[in-house]
Amino acid sequence: MQFDRKNLSDIELIEMYKELLRPRMIEEKMLVLLRQGKISKWFSGIGQEAIAVGATLALDSDEYIMPMHRNLGVFTTRKMPFDKLFMQWQGSKEGFSKGRERSFHFGANEYHICGMISHLGPQLAIADGVALAHKLKKEKKVSLAFSGDGGTSEGDFHEALNVAAVWGLPVIFIIENNGYGLSTPSDEQFICKQLADKAIGYGMKGITIDGNNILEVYKEITKARLYCITEQKPILVECMTFRMRGHEEASGVKYVPKELFEEWGKKDPVQNYEDYLRSENLLDDKKIETLRARIQKEIEDGIATGFAAPQVVANTNEEVADVYAPLAVSTRKPVSSGTEKKFIQAISEGLKQSMEHYPNLVLMGQDIAEYGGAFKVTEGFVAQFGKERVRNTPLCESAIVGAALGLSIKGFKSMMEMQFADFATVGFNQIINNLAKIHYRWGQNADVVIRMPTGGGVGAGPFHSQSNEAWFVHTPGLKVVYPSTPEDAKGLLIAAIEDPNPVMYFEHKALYRSISGNVPDEYYSIEIGKARTVREGSDISIITYGMGVHWAMAYAEKHPGVSFDILDLRTLLPLDYAAIRAAVLRTGKVLLLHEDTLIGGIGGELAAWISENCFENLDAPIVRCAGLDTPIPFAIPLEQNFMASSRLDACVQKLMSY
Repeated sequence: MQFDRKNLSDIELIEMYKELLRPRMIEEKMLVLLRQGKISKWFSGIGQEAIAVGATLALDSDEYIMPMHRNLGVFTTRKMPFDKLFMQWQGSKEGFSKGRERSFHFGANEYHICGMISHLGPQLAIADGVALAHKLKKEKKVSLAFSGDGGTSEGDFHEALNVAAVWGLPVIFIIENNGYGLSTPSDEQFICKQLADKAIGYGMKGITIDGNNILEVYKEITKARLYCITEQKPILVECMTFRMRGHEEASGVKYVPKELFEEWGKKDPVQNYEDYLRSENLLDDKKIETLRARIQKEIEDGIATGFAAPQVVANTNEEVADVYAPLAVSTRKPVSSGTEKKFIQAISEGLKQSMEHYPNLVLMGQDIAEYGGAFKVTEGFVAQFGKERVRNTPLCESAIVGAALGLSIKGFKSMMEMQFADFATVGFNQIINNLAKIHYRWGQNADVVIRMPTGGGVGAGPFHSQSNEAWFVHTPGLKVVYPSTPEDAKGLLIAAIEDPNPVMYFEHKALYRSISGNVPDEYYSIEIGKARTVREGSDISIITYGMGVHWAMAYAEKHPGVSFDILDLRTLLPLDYAAIRAAVLRTGKVLLLHEDTLIGGIGGELAAWISENCFENLDAPIVRCAGLDTPIPFAIPLEQNFMASSRLDACVQKLMSY
């Protein structure tokens, strides 16, 4: 192994050794504690330390890093206190995630580290979002994301690199090629000669370096950083290395040929660098012993503090309170009666006024720029706000959701338009496991709105007509909004953008141009989590939302002999339980109506809550009226038969006759 110090001073070389030695010694101690049964699990990075340490040293301290399991050197080089790190690993409340996350699945803005999730690939897109924030602010900064060789097989890897290349983002993507994805060797993961060759397909620069040589890592990442800033382009850096332990300790290493350990043992990053410093007369036995003693004391003191920390005690109120970031903005009530607008015009106006109100709001989505979006909601926005803030995206929902989260980490707001709500499945992992959980995990908010054109009635078939809101209602950390009127559409969209939490904003496509109503012209908001009583009645309470509101109103108009009470939920997560209870009390008979399929629809949850909390006030069994339990069909007669509206009369008659 050849070391080239270039312009590095003796002090800098020794400091690198300290940073390289610290994670190695911590790991060695963790393995002892694991064998003693004092810790439960460990993902070892022994043999790979030079990559994490060298890359971190090459960046400014305020540049975000997205590390992975084997990047302990990122955390230690960023000077995270070891005692707090150890408490994190032990699940202590005094760690970085209040005992809610394991090992390195956490982040800390103070140290500019964004924690991983177990799905590995999604953090690459977060790096895109952070880099986009740098680009928009004209900052000479980069973001850096790690991936293993196995992670390069994931779609998130492709999407993140493609977006970074297309948008010209200053991101450094590092692949730690250690030869195995858990037990699967690299030649079963890819057949290109080097992973860096994948960069060619994205039109970006790719290099392969010796990941065990800390001076080479530091030099090449320093050059890569300058390249990204100067050229405003991403770069892919493949670091050749080897892990000397299993994927995690329980998996062992029986699947690895013994000769590989012998070969890579000679390339040990710590020992080779130590030998080099000895040859330069910068280290000797005494200096090494002194350094080791100092680090060992730090480790032992940290472990003692960690073991002395009290076991975490569950506090239900605190657990629930930390799911969402607090909302600092109060509701802005309209002052004018407004003018008549179509549903889609109200959405467009709310979005436009939000762009004017928040200079840090960025819109992203397929075809939303010059084309104005599939439904023309953002038509004309590019002329007013420019292409930096109104951004066409490649076909990559997962990467754009991740980029939106990265923007949030840097203090931006973002709105992503799913061209159709159906396509959210492609970004499901980012929504469910990153956006929804991140505040609960380590206090980082996700200031993201995802607009979801939804619903049937337009003959669009199984992949453009689904009602999938219930998927997201099941996910703590998200807010789910579903307006039914133009006035609510505008006010709730503004409220969603003001909210620092991730909001899934559903807008029924069939309502876009079919309904109109008075909408205040000024900027106003409607509180998320508050239902609207459409009309009060005494015979039957119809609790519904979206298109269901219009079905219920039309049915009530045709049947004046029945006194209908209609409640528009407007928000599905969180639900307005007080309004639901009040609706039940007014009639004692409840019909739950929604376009979504019956099984697993939100009607089941509402029925359960009403049964548990309002049973004494019921005069009849709760009736659910919903879509058929089939995919939504294309042909209009089949689609009409699918819709809950085709069974509404039968459901009402069932309740009335009870």
